[in-house]
Formats: sequence, structure tokens, C-alpha cells
Amino acid sequence: MSDLTLILLAAGSSSRFDCTSKKQWLRIGHKPLWQEVAQKCVETKLFDKIIITSAKEDIEFMKNYDSFTFVQGSSSRQKSLKNALIEVQSDFVLVSDIARACINEEFLKNILSKKGKADCIVPYLKVSDTIVYENKTIDREKVKRIQTPQLSRTSILKASLNTEEEFTDESTAIVAYGGSREFILGESKANKITFVKDLNLLSCLDKPSNDILSGTGFDVHAFDETTDMYLCGVKIDSDFGFKAHSDGDVAIHALIDALLGAAGMGDIGMMFPDSSDEFKDIDSKILLQKVVKKVYDFGFVIVNVDITIAAQTPKVGKYKLQMRKTIAKILGCDSSRVNIKATTTEKLGFIGRSEGVGVIANANLKYFDWTKI
Repeated sequence: MSDLTLILLAAGSSSRFDCTSKKQWLRIGHKPLWQEVAQKCVETKLFDKIIITSAKEDIEFMKNYDSFTFVQGSSSRQKSLKNALIEVQSDFVLVSDIARACINEEFLKNILSKKGKADCIVPYLKVSDTIVYENKTIDREKVKRIQTPQLSRTSILKASLNTEEEFTDESTAIVAYGGSREFILGESKANKITFVKDLNLLSCLDKPSNDILSGTGFDVHAFDETTDMYLCGVKIDSDFGFKAHSDGDVAIHALIDALLGAAGMGDIGMMFPDSSDEFKDIDSKILLQKVVKKVYDFGFVIVNVDITIAAQTPKVGKYKLQMRKTIAKILGCDSSRVNIKATTTEKLGFIGRSEGVGVIANANLKYFDWTKI
């Protein structure tokens, strides 16, 4: 049986972070923060297995980056940890948060040197300021700022979390269960990212790459005389619409694929399968809004998009400005970053025979630069 497993918690929603990107998806070069932290832990060669918890909407995308053991997290830190512990077979488990990004090897070895001395080994920082609680000054020598990672006996930790009571760290749960804990002096540089201002404390992390990431999308839809026509979210004056599972906005569908392509997130069919009743007749602007949120959540910024509509009919020239403004509002960018072009196929092919419309879209993304906050 292996002796030590590392659990890295990365399933949080970043609700207190107040930023366009989730903190676990901030980029270090090209790597998201969770991958940067995990790979640094791999390089120490201290762990037999590394488990990473992930939000349900993130987990498949995470698997595109690395081959760690990924476990779907839950609505709370404790529930995410319980899910991860199901995968742990080792005698001891070290639990840390991806948000505590600057943990060095010496700090880890110091914690592990105490393995077996107690049911939980807990790093802490001393408090230098005066502490007042309920209008009474407390002896600051008795106050500890608890950190992660924390090293626990796996069996004791599993048993201590078998309760509905919520604990903010492993050691509190273990002590409440009747287990023992030992404190060791922590590391002042091992700051945790909770609020945006905490990013200023992370001297160990490199800035994001300034590369531009490009993606292309292509889609076609046949005409349908029983539906309305929408292109780029704008209703077109036409005697027919598009045959489709959703509202058939072929331009938005191509744009979605371009955005997903630039971000490396697959394609529209993976995210919004046409076999699902959830997306039956749905407004494609809603689909685009979902994609844009995911793009920003995962640490990207939209630079610009370019859409080419190939149609013998209808003529869309008079709608271009409205299309630009509609798409720009959803993308969260200036309308000058959205270009709409229209062309025909000189009466060639199914488009030339006025049987449908084809659209090509291109999108450029960059990484959110958290160093400029």
C-alpha cells in the first residue's frame, strides 16, 4: 500500500474572488494555476498519488491538461474533500488548497517530517497584532493562524468527516472526533488567494503568456419555411428560417465553435448536444452567453471576432450594424472588435441555390492578465 497521497482542492466557485476569471484558472505562462501548483508538487517526488477536486463544469476541461486523478467536487470544501478521500488508499494524506499557490518543497518536508506524531499535523503562523474578541483583549500568544497543507492519518480523517457538521479545516474535524493534532510553525510566504488583492502577495508565480489563441468555427443550416430567421441574434425579415434543434442561428453557432476552438474547449455539439431537450428551440444568444461566461471563467479574454455569412438569400447588409452591437454586448467587448462580413457563392452549391446559409467565424483570445489588477 502506498504511504502518502496529496489532495489539492480546486472545486471552489471563487465567489469571494470578485474577478472575471476563477482563481484556479489564472494563467502562469500557459498553465492554469491548479496545474502549476500540482506539477510543482510532482517535482518534489514526495507523493505516491495526486488527486485534484474540480467543479462539475470544469472537470472535463481539466482532463485535457494533465493526467492527475480528478474527482468532482461539491458545494463545500468539506464535501469536496470527502469525495476525494474515497480515492485515497494510503495511510496518510496531505490536503491543501490550490489557492495556496506558493508552497515550497522545504515547507512540505517540514510538515512530512512530523508524520505519525499526531493524527493531524497543522502549520500555523503567529499573530503579532493585538487581538480583541467581543470587546476583550486576548493573549495573542494563544492565537494561531491556521494554514494548509495539513497532514492527516487517512482513517481518522475519513471517520471525522462522517458527519453533517461543517468544519473549516481538517484539524478541527479531527479534534472534534477525539483525535490528536500537533502544531508546527508555518510559512509566511504560503499565502492563500481569497480576494483579488491577495494576488499582490504571490511573488512565486510568473505572469501569463501574452500569446494570442485563435479558433475557427463553421456551420450550415438549411432553410425551413415554418420558422423565423435569426442571424447573429438579430431577427431577419424573411419568409423562412432555419431547420435546427435550436432557433437555428447559424452565425452564432459558428461563433461558438470559434470561441471554443480558441480556448481548446471542444465544440458546440459537446456542450449543447442536439439530442437534449434542454436546448430544443432555445435562443442561440443564451447558448453564446453560456460559452462566453465559461471562456472568462477559465482565464481567457476575448480579443476580437470575425464572422463571414455566405448567403445567396436573404440580403443581410442592412442588419450588419445591429448584428455587431448584439454580438458585442454578449461578448462584453466594444463593437469595433466584432466584424461582420457577407458574401454569396455566385449561385454555386446549396447556398447558391438558395437552400440554406453557411457561416465561417474566427475568434482570437488572450489570457486574463491578473498581474495588472
